[in-house]
Amino acid sequence: MIRIEDTDRVRVLTLDRPDALNAFNEALYDATCEALTDAAADPAVAVVVITGAGRAFSAGTDLIEMAQRNSGGFTAGKHGFPGMVDQLAAFPKPLFLAVNGLGLGIGATMLGFADLVFMSTEARIKCPFTSLGVAPEAASSVTFPALLGRQQAAWVLLSSEWIGAAECVDMGLAFKAVAPDALLDETLRHAKVLASKSIASLVESKKVLLAGLGDRLAQARTREDEAFRLLLGGPANREALAAFAERRDPDFAAVDARAAEGG
Repeated sequence: MIRIEDTDRVRVLTLDRPDALNAFNEALYDATCEALTDAAADPAVAVVVITGAGRAFSAGTDLIEMAQRNSGGFTAGKHGFPGMVDQLAAFPKPLFLAVNGLGLGIGATMLGFADLVFMSTEARIKCPFTSLGVAPEAASSVTFPALLGRQQAAWVLLSSEWIGAAECVDMGLAFKAVAPDALLDETLRHAKVLASKSIASLVESKKVLLAGLGDRLAQARTREDEAFRLLLGGPANREALAAFAERRDPDFAAVDARAAEGG
């Protein structure tokens, strides 16, 4: 589910559901949350790197479990999505991402919590919320505008379009685009530079870097959670999930027309 390896005070967490494109089910949310908690508390760990196994970084929330939420067959994990996002938001040490392939949903929005993002030149991300009939998540309504500016963030969060590695770098969402076979080595090279420093200094430095955000992350998540609650299981979300299962494009125009008619 998740592989953990340590080297020179750098802990590498590898999301390890390659057959599911490292999509987050409740078990993977729990495992990642607990791995981050352990790394934060471990005095031998100065920097954490998250990457993915296989051809994907993460395909986001497992859509099978999302559909089960609507049908009543869903069993929540110990920490789930909220617990993992809590740990990403509160993680006190430098956090690097090595985005090795496609990143969807939380596999894209978690970039907003990283201190440095390295992407394979073949990687790309998508925030598919409008194509699923839902709203942004994981404080991306604050982190993305802070990193990209409002208009670029609006495009990324509202269009549900793919964004390539070079464009992510140009926008400010990623630090470097790296050849696929050099991605982890380049990420670790930078991580080890920071890992050679005092952990106390790294922690305090990260704290002051993020201090300007204040309570905005928590406030954004509250607003996003409410928007998600209103939309999840609604007509557009049901249409999106049905279209996914039937391998067709969703017809949101028809959903909106029915809503306008009061149907």
